[in-house]
Amino acid sequence: MSRYSRPQSRKVIELLAPARDAECARAAIDHGADAVYIGSPQFGARKAAANTLADIESVVGYAHTFGCRVHVALNTLLFDSEVNAARRLAWDLYRAGVDVLIVQDAALLDVPSMPPIEIHASTQCDNRTAEKVRFWQDVGIRQVVLARELSISEIAEVARQTDVRLEAFIHGALCVSYSGQCYMSYARGGRSANRGECAQPCRLPYDVLSSDGKVVMRHAYPLSLRDNNQTGNIEELIDAGVSSFKIEGRLKDAGYVANVTLHYRLAIDEILARRPDLSRLSRGQVKPGFSPDPARSFNRGFTDYFAHGRRPDIWQPLSPKSLGQPIGRVVGVFPPDKIDIKTAEVLANGDGLCFLNQSQARFSGSCVNGVAPLPKGVLRVAVRSVKGVAAGDSVFRNSDMAFSAALDHDKTRRVVNVSLSLSYSGGAFRLATHDHDGVSSSVSKNIDAQPAKSAEASHGQMERALSKAGGTVFDVTRVVIEPSASRLFLPASELNALRREALDAHAEARRAFFRPSDVVRAEDAGVSWPARLLIPESNVINAEARRFYESHGAEFCEWGYERRSDVPKDWRLMTTRHCIMNAMGKCLRKHPEYVRMTPLVLRDDDGRTYSVKVNCALCQMEIYRNE
Repeated sequence: MSRYSRPQSRKVIELLAPARDAECARAAIDHGADAVYIGSPQFGARKAAANTLADIESVVGYAHTFGCRVHVALNTLLFDSEVNAARRLAWDLYRAGVDVLIVQDAALLDVPSMPPIEIHASTQCDNRTAEKVRFWQDVGIRQVVLARELSISEIAEVARQTDVRLEAFIHGALCVSYSGQCYMSYARGGRSANRGECAQPCRLPYDVLSSDGKVVMRHAYPLSLRDNNQTGNIEELIDAGVSSFKIEGRLKDAGYVANVTLHYRLAIDEILARRPDLSRLSRGQVKPGFSPDPARSFNRGFTDYFAHGRRPDIWQPLSPKSLGQPIGRVVGVFPPDKIDIKTAEVLANGDGLCFLNQSQARFSGSCVNGVAPLPKGVLRVAVRSVKGVAAGDSVFRNSDMAFSAALDHDKTRRVVNVSLSLSYSGGAFRLATHDHDGVSSSVSKNIDAQPAKSAEASHGQMERALSKAGGTVFDVTRVVIEPSASRLFLPASELNALRREALDAHAEARRAFFRPSDVVRAEDAGVSWPARLLIPESNVINAEARRFYESHGAEFCEWGYERRSDVPKDWRLMTTRHCIMNAMGKCLRKHPEYVRMTPLVLRDDDGRTYSVKVNCALCQMEIYRNE
């Protein structure tokens, strides 16, 4: 167990934020994350978000000052030649003080070859059933990242049947496929999503054709989903059994991370403030420097996905780009360059606007060149061109100059409140530091000091000097000057040096206090792999993973996709809960007459075609290659 324990009767809630790099990690921590997840030097599922061991070690040091945890993504599939290197890297990360490894490949579950560190099952493991989650639990996994597609009631059922901690995505981009079950990128160009190289074919345009060749949608984005936003569902998710709330975005910049993390920190804190049965994982008070608003950061429009069952608004077929913040509607168009917008927002030169007409499948954008207020909440906005804009269009702001400036000048701080006590004995001054987490430290220094002319004046000077903690993660809320010290005079330079040394020592004491203890993974050798057969979609591409599953009763049938130079035509490229037929209002369960349109065909700009089959029995959609 960690040396930092909390009452077991209280459920501990973790806000888990993404970190592309050390800068983003600090932004996440400063803005309220209880934990961050960051890419390792190799074998992370975002190849463009790798970090050096030195960078990760620096993140660990900063995080542990606040009792935050660091999860490192080691969650790609591994070839045989990479297994030993990945295991060596796991040991390096353990020695760097990392709290958690997020893994997909079962080769990294071999107990003798892995360090005694907490392991979580990546969402790439396709964790959508209680049977799968219970298997990970029984082989020693401490936390399971659930499939994004699960409803709140489905999550509650998983929680009812398991004891492992559950982690759920609450914000950010949505993979249209069940994670770990998308091979479209690999089939198109050899870039495997399961090895961190996804080319995002789901964000590309396609013509959608019916089975008889008629064009149903032309140059649309039928696989592009809106972005996840579970702001309104946090408490329901807590009650369903989720304890870790994950923000997607390991490729996002520090401004995005700061804005979204602070938004969810405030939302979760509001719940914690009235729920004595809940507690927060990390420590440190966040002092916001701006008002967060996820709608003002990159987003494709928001959806809570399948949280409350299937909804019609999960896709955005007009564009995969950022829509931004909804701000109003067009009430007048005056060529060549003026538009009247009904809005309660303030617009500024340089703001980016999107104009959307959903019914006409029309999407356009422009930049604000000037603004003049009109009566009744209308702004006359000068733009580069009014081409493609019409009265009634919805208006979104996808670039907000004022909000960007607020982020650039963000003064948000995360601090730990401490008390300082100064005493003098045997020729040495001792400055002790104590905080509310029970961490104590002290430094002593021999300093030649003269008797003070006035003990009262000396006491006041010492108190003022020791109260300053600028440039540190501490706020000094109480200073005690013992009489033995206040009778002496110390120059301000000596007091300042002693304070800096004491606070540096206390930061190190906190890092040691929150350092993770070794975790011995207790594997139940008798548990059986729930799927029984190892098929291509089991994602086994090395002998060690195969050996692991076979030791748990699985029967090997076929290596995973990445072991082949080309993907056979009858192999599925994608399995998704999103259904184009349903999204078009033609659900085959409700409207069986539309079955004549299926299977649909997707045709990309290069002329490649894909067969889209609707599996009504499982209420999901499957994509296969045609050529």
